[in-house]
Amino acid sequence: MKTLLTQLLAVCTVATLTTSAALAAEGWGENYEKAAAQAKSEKKLLLLDFTGSDWCPWCIKLNKEVFSQPEFKEYAGKNLVLVEVDFPQTKPQPSAVKAQNEHLQNKYGIQGYPTVVVLNAEGKKVGELGYQPGGAKPFIAELEKLKN
Repeated sequence: MKTLLTQLLAVCTVATLTTSAALAAEGWGENYEKAAAQAKSEKKLLLLDFTGSDWCPWCIKLNKEVFSQPEFKEYAGKNLVLVEVDFPQTKPQPSAVKAQNEHLQNKYGIQGYPTVVVLNAEGKKVGELGYQPGGAKPFIAELEKLKN
């Protein structure tokens, strides 16, 4: 029994690390405090993507049509610090990340997914977006409006 529990814990840990590594490789982080400090030091917008990454159809569509597109990735690299605030149903998630995400959900009054909250470099909310058709270009145009 102890061996089975150890193996299960190891699998969950590897899955969590793999998910975190994949996020980081795409420019997304999970740590709000770290991202806020980075946005402030680099004078960039902080984009919080409140998502149900493994169950929400509109969240999956937003990721596929906008966030995973080269045009968005290029824009984000120059202008944004990205945080995925995920509420998965099947993916494992560290308890500290769950607690942080629930706190952020309450802080920003998130009612549904996807909701994208945009903060300025000082941490002040400057806008809120959701899924919109048309891909990366119109989404980036909305972000540009929030920069000013």
